Amino acid sequence: QVQLVESGGGLVQAGGSLRLSCVASRRTFSINTMGWFRQAPGKEREFVATISLSSGNTAYDDSVKGRFNISRDNAKNTVYLHMNSLKPEDTAVYYCAAGRVLTTRPRDYDYWGQGTQVTVSS
Repeated sequence: QVQLVESGGGLVQAGGSLRLSCVASRRTFSINTMGWFRQAPGKEREFVATISLSSGNTAYDDSVKGRFNISRDNAKNTVYLHMNSLKPEDTAVYYCAAGRVLTTRPRDYDYWGQGTQVTVSS
């Protein structure tokens, strides 16, 4: 079993920045991708960004392209989500996930963190 622990959420004004971190308890052969999803009240969980731990290839949802950047530190089993130019519509609980393949579908991820709240005030 792999545990994922997110940190870095909080309250920020529109236009501000935050950096989320996700630490995996261990690295296994079954994990090659780590991603971020978010869920706002009353909405379904949606894809934000993902990164291949081996190649470094990334994918982003159109709503965050140019504002968010995902990166990894394999030595620390950690993935980061750098969020800039934050908007009120970015307010949500952000979840870290880990899986085998680079995909935007939540059902393809095997492990999930507990989530961290991000609130952007206008």
